[in-house]
Amino acid sequence: MIGLVLRLAREVAESEQIDLPEDFDSDTRLFGDTGLLDSLGLVSLVLSVEEAIEDLTGVSVALADERAMSQTRSPFRTVRSLSEYATALSEESVAGSH
Repeated sequence: MIGLVLRLAREVAESEQIDLPEDFDSDTRLFGDTGLLDSLGLVSLVLSVEEAIEDLTGVSVALADERAMSQTRSPFRTVRSLSEYATALSEESVAGSH
């Protein structure tokens, strides 16, 4: 999932004409004070990840839900945190669909 989120974040950054840092990796901050993306870029990334998960698994997930917003540490902070959150939700959705 980290590879997928890295690829999609790179695509969003390119479409938004954002220069990627040289050390762009799973610990890159996506959103917040020193984040790579603004709010529109984050929305684009979240939608892209949701679509990719549905394409790969056949189940739909909503990453920007009440659960995400109520967490102490935002799942949208870094590539890694978004990847972990997306993995958890997709696994729950796949398990729930059986």
